[in-house]
Amino acid sequence: MSKESVRDGTPKSITHAVGSRVALIGNPSDGFGGKTLAVLMENFYASASLSESCELRIIPHPKFDPFTFADLQHLARSAAQDGYYGGMRLLYATCKRFHSYCQEHNIDLPNRAFTIEYDSNIPRQVGLAGSSAIVTAALKCLMDFYELGEEHIPLPLQPQLVLSVETDELNIQAGLQDRVTQVYGGLVYMDFDPEYMGEHGHGYYERLPLDLLPPLYVAYLPHSGRCSGKMHNRMRYRYQNRDQDVISAMKEFAQYTDLGVEALKAGDINNFAELINKNFDLRRRLYGEQAIDEESLRMIELARGLGLPAKFPGSGGAVVGLYQDHAHIEKVRQAFEEHGYGFALVRPTQKVV
Repeated sequence: MSKESVRDGTPKSITHAVGSRVALIGNPSDGFGGKTLAVLMENFYASASLSESCELRIIPHPKFDPFTFADLQHLARSAAQDGYYGGMRLLYATCKRFHSYCQEHNIDLPNRAFTIEYDSNIPRQVGLAGSSAIVTAALKCLMDFYELGEEHIPLPLQPQLVLSVETDELNIQAGLQDRVTQVYGGLVYMDFDPEYMGEHGHGYYERLPLDLLPPLYVAYLPHSGRCSGKMHNRMRYRYQNRDQDVISAMKEFAQYTDLGVEALKAGDINNFAELINKNFDLRRRLYGEQAIDEESLRMIELARGLGLPAKFPGSGGAVVGLYQDHAHIEKVRQAFEEHGYGFALVRPTQKVV
């Protein structure tokens, strides 16, 4: 089908951008029936662009999906830094899972082809949800292209569709938190209680006012961190085998989330800061020292040594915390950058565009 044959009202080209997710309290209990609080960050984002074409094409990213190298050393360095898979597999799997979902739910799709590509400035593999941002942006493009709305794929179910791209198609262990935040936007409270999810088919998700948040910062490794899948696999095995230490810890993470929301609503920033530190300390005890790489731990210690709370916004490779003194935070930025880390003040956003 040519571009000229696009039906009236259907855009000839579509672009969606989805920001990075910053988990503030409760993670990693989102994958274990817990509760989390997270916010969408507009500083870093991934985008997908789709346009109608005569045949379906997935365009590799020139940086993240290289197939041409200067020499063998360049190839080896690229593989060591970024692995063997870039974002193309995410687009491929998103298209496949979207088609399967529509078939399973008797949603008729017209026979139309398109070209799709992506871009991202989210630091890779440092716990800022770069992969799920690509998938979410691609899903939104596909829904627009085929003129599907929430009556076809309800909003609370969209995060599960995004998650299934990675878990079902690519066998990557992950949780719903990233996808809920990136589908809903803003500051989101999430409760993944198994009974509620069994009854409703999804978790309880509530957007909270962004003005509840104190100023936030993130710091991150300048290079790819670790993949979280193996770490979560080990914890999932313990959880499924009713390891009481794991079950107790996940309940405690969930309690931190509720207490954190109460602290924000009460304007008790000091208590919120204390909960951020407790969240990391509990994670460290639960997962063990071997699950925390030295550089991630150094970032935690650097922040705390400078008087700021700090925890992982994901599974390592980045830290997040709050600050109250704008003059002091510039000294903090300088300290992190002198150590070679990336640093940014979080710009929370409600928008998923």
